Amino acid sequence: MDATHQVIIIGAGFGGLGMAIQLKAQGQHDLLLIEKGDDVGGCWRDNTYPGAACDVPSHLYSFSFERHYPWSRRFAPQAEILDYLRHCTDKYGIREHIRFGTEVTEARYLDAHGLWQLTLSNGETLTTRALITATGQLNQPAYPPLSGIEDFQGPHFHSARWDHDVDLTGKTVAVVGTGASAIQFVPEVARKAGRLLLFQRSAAYVLGKPDRRYHPWEHRLLKTLPITQTLDRLRIYAANESRVLGFTSLQKAMTVYQRLFRRHLEKHIDEPSLRAKLIPDYPMGCKRILMSNHYYPALARDNVEVINHGIQSVDHSGLTDSTGTHHRADAIIYGTGFRATDFLTPMTLIGRHGLTLNQVWRDGAEAYLGITVHGFPNLFMLYGPNTNLGHNSIIYMLESQIHYIQQALAHLPATGALEVRSRTQNDFNRRLQKRIRDTVWDKGCDSWYKTESGKNTNNWPGFTFDYRRRTRVLDLRDYEYHY
Repeated sequence: MDATHQVIIIGAGFGGLGMAIQLKAQGQHDLLLIEKGDDVGGCWRDNTYPGAACDVPSHLYSFSFERHYPWSRRFAPQAEILDYLRHCTDKYGIREHIRFGTEVTEARYLDAHGLWQLTLSNGETLTTRALITATGQLNQPAYPPLSGIEDFQGPHFHSARWDHDVDLTGKTVAVVGTGASAIQFVPEVARKAGRLLLFQRSAAYVLGKPDRRYHPWEHRLLKTLPITQTLDRLRIYAANESRVLGFTSLQKAMTVYQRLFRRHLEKHIDEPSLRAKLIPDYPMGCKRILMSNHYYPALARDNVEVINHGIQSVDHSGLTDSTGTHHRADAIIYGTGFRATDFLTPMTLIGRHGLTLNQVWRDGAEAYLGITVHGFPNLFMLYGPNTNLGHNSIIYMLESQIHYIQQALAHLPATGALEVRSRTQNDFNRRLQKRIRDTVWDKGCDSWYKTESGKNTNNWPGFTFDYRRRTRVLDLRDYEYHY
């Protein structure tokens, strides 16, 4: 059986596009990107809620090979990041390799042929020698498991599926969740709504965001002397990288950020009872640290109420909290994040001897370097298990993975496949989980980094330059060939 394509990439966000650009530069033109949406961009296409923006400075939240871009702000808004990805797609000729509006329902490894067979949602099948997943960790919205959630008669939607046809002006809006998306859209909604009810399960640590517009003279300087943007990129990287110590080996360093949090909170929240509600009951860094200049001022508005109780149920007219108090609402917005630990869902992956990835990952997802999984030859993941960050740019991690996968593809035999050794994968993950147990992420809080059983399947417990060192050269001793 001949392969339909040499390489198929699933997903056209930062990871998939970066991978395709580098493969094409390497001379690989027999590649296909499969994208379920109608445009590139991944989470930056899907998350169009008011106030959506990045919390990593623009000069670092970009490809190293396409860093000179006229960003309008220090922290780019969603629409601008999406335009950047469209720019990269067209500049490097990737659009001709993308099939939009297409979803992969199943990927099955054909042992006898050393190929992956993909089944699409329209019933079509494709085969490829190498399969690369670039579906990300933040693409499946998580809805809270609330009784009666479908009974509500007003408009209700997840922040990642924002309904722009709904006019919230003057309405009583209930917001469920206080995560990274909520702190961005709550200030925008609060300005329009007649009343905003914010249901907070646990408070977040929120710091001020050093954001501003770039001046025209700065753009002229960056264009005339591109080295200035490169230097700014290195400065941001170094400053962010040092923060990992507070999560891992030097957790006392978080004291500095705790003071900044307290100062930011006290600056904007005067009322003692409200301030008490907004102080987290877990160590700083255990959950994602957030940045906003507008969140606390929004919560101090007269038309905003923070409800510090869990939600018992939803009915046709509103929500009942855990104290039994019913709150009427005209609209509900769920800012409850994503099913981040459900990697590659809802796609079914079947490896050698009919083994499914769900079976292999029944105790929590894991992979070697977050990229390869034993039992699944010629399968490579971008932004896979334990490659998420809490301190720096994920683009840096993606480019490390892209370079590693390029090496793996160069070593594929003419026929057959490359598979990570079971021992290599197990040893790597045993050491990795041991390191995670010594981090702040394992200090008694629930977060989207963990599975229900408490296993952290998302975060990288160390420096990003250490990850780059580990992925710089592919060691063939970690792999075995199947012919």
